[in-house]
Amino acid sequence: MANTPTLTGGQHTPAPRHQSHHGRRLRKLLHPSGRRIHIAATPEEHLKLIRTLPKIEPDEKFDVYIHGSAEHLNAVRDIHAHHEQRRSHLRSQHADIYEEFEHVKTELDVIADELHQLTEHGVSLDASFSKFGYDARIRTRDPDSSADSLSGSASVGESRDWDAELRHGQAQRFWRKPVVRQYFHKGLLWRASQVEEVASFELFVDLLYVGIIAIIGDAAAEDATGFGLLRFAVTFILGWKMWSDLTLMISWFEIDDIFQRICVLFLMICLFGYTLNIVKAFESTWIQLVAFYLAERLFTAIYFVWMGFIIPMVRGYMFVNAAFIVVPAALWIASVQLEYPARLALVWPAIVLDLYGTMGIIILKRYFERDSPKHPFLGKLAQHFDFLPATNIEHKTQRTSAFVTLVFGYSVVALLFQNRASYGINAFFGKAVLGLIQAFSFNWLYFEIDAWNLHTHAIRRHILSSLVWLSAHLPFIMGYVLAGASLSRLVLASDCYDAHAEDLTETYVERSEHELSPGLRWFYCCGLGVALISMSLISLSHVHKEFDGQRLGKRYRLPLRIAIAIIFICIPLAEGLSSLQLIATTTGLVVLVLVVDLYGSTDKNDPFWKCKSGCSYSAECPVTRKAIVEALKKGEKVEISELRGKEPGEKGLYEQMC
Repeated sequence: MANTPTLTGGQHTPAPRHQSHHGRRLRKLLHPSGRRIHIAATPEEHLKLIRTLPKIEPDEKFDVYIHGSAEHLNAVRDIHAHHEQRRSHLRSQHADIYEEFEHVKTELDVIADELHQLTEHGVSLDASFSKFGYDARIRTRDPDSSADSLSGSASVGESRDWDAELRHGQAQRFWRKPVVRQYFHKGLLWRASQVEEVASFELFVDLLYVGIIAIIGDAAAEDATGFGLLRFAVTFILGWKMWSDLTLMISWFEIDDIFQRICVLFLMICLFGYTLNIVKAFESTWIQLVAFYLAERLFTAIYFVWMGFIIPMVRGYMFVNAAFIVVPAALWIASVQLEYPARLALVWPAIVLDLYGTMGIIILKRYFERDSPKHPFLGKLAQHFDFLPATNIEHKTQRTSAFVTLVFGYSVVALLFQNRASYGINAFFGKAVLGLIQAFSFNWLYFEIDAWNLHTHAIRRHILSSLVWLSAHLPFIMGYVLAGASLSRLVLASDCYDAHAEDLTETYVERSEHELSPGLRWFYCCGLGVALISMSLISLSHVHKEFDGQRLGKRYRLPLRIAIAIIFICIPLAEGLSSLQLIATTTGLVVLVLVVDLYGSTDKNDPFWKCKSGCSYSAECPVTRKAIVEALKKGEKVEISELRGKEPGEKGLYEQMC
């Protein structure tokens, strides 16, 4: 039939699940109307086909669609409906042959899917979907692959020549052209199928942040006043922004050359110089602090401009990002000319622009897309923002988790002290143990409660949930660092029973206080409260999986967290509490939050302490192959318990045990 749609360009195996991204995609379609449809794998190929096809096929009527677009979907639906009609016609005329053919086809589909699972094809993206949630708007692209394969992986059944690969190593290069790892285009996310791994030099940078967190936190605990809180907030936010810049640059662009390492080393030198001027920033080292911060920020701006020239597809976004760095930089330079506290009028607007300025780009893009049909100028301007670099979700979550681990680690290390008493089980030890329990509970909540059983990660869920997840981490980390630094002072306080300063070594005797200052109480309690509220927002931004019989859903557990966080913030009003009582109260409330979350995540239909039914186990039993083959030939069900009595060998136990 002339009007029968034909499909060319590769194999296609129907699969109702989200794994349908695997395999070679169809490159050409014939619509029931007779119009030929060409499918472009990437936006760049779409433009190329539009220019070249009229020259190659001048008399052919055709359309060019991007894979995954609405036009592509509608065309496939029309062809699908056409073939459904043909199938119904064949079924009515040849029912027996049709049923046999369908059975064979189903078996082949199952085997083809099994072959896919046994190869490397699509494994990386499947793992991303399993961990962070499925999103139909994600497309994979491998720069080294041919254009006719969206995923860039080997086809099913294709093997690799490992001996040949032995002779094809990779040489170190001083400079190579950067490649955008992933980007948004017309509502679709294009990304590499491989998982982006954390580079070794990123972990090396984290070692420097261990010292930064300790210096900023200890300085705040030593000066538990409003001025100390101001210095803590400003210096910590700037350090966080420098860390975010480096993470973003590595996540956006795939470079992996010697020059990239040199750039990272320069940024580390700026960070190192910044760290040396934190404590006296508002007294005598403000100029040095701002100078090292601006050196890192302006270098980042120059880097973005350079990327814009090298990679034209993201030029508009790179230039705007650089502009959003230069504008607050002018405020930072002006702040050097003013004295404290007048400079704060410029510092805080500059901080807001540094933290949230890039969000304005997203808002502008949405405005352009909405109003560009009404205003031709906006339409031309929007063309420069068709491609937006995207953050790799695996890399971002790993880097953020690593930073949070540094914070938890600092809070534990800060608890350590040296004892000189012959019997060291005293109030100092008890308070340190309570602090350890508290840190372990927060770690449990963050990594194993809120990040467990995810259906859709906040970054993949929606742009608003993504912004909430990204923004809530800063107050969470700041609050916990402030609480951890204050807790280290509370542990050494000698204001309670069995806490004698002479039981400590000389270094820690100097830090021991017989009476707690009100500022230290507020730092500790409010830091815990802010951290717990921020953790609730982080958890709320995700979509967690649910199951029948769950004891308490997330919507019931999070209000308890908020209520306890409010209690934390109000505890300093009880001025009569000693350091031991204060730590014991807060630790008890944190453990209560953990217990409720653990209890709520269990199944009420499953007994809590013992198995509901007998628990079975499996073991190998030496049964001859001949006996099993004979049983299968007869079509009988293989009963191991019967075969083991006929065959010599070890007697396996298959009892129901509890």
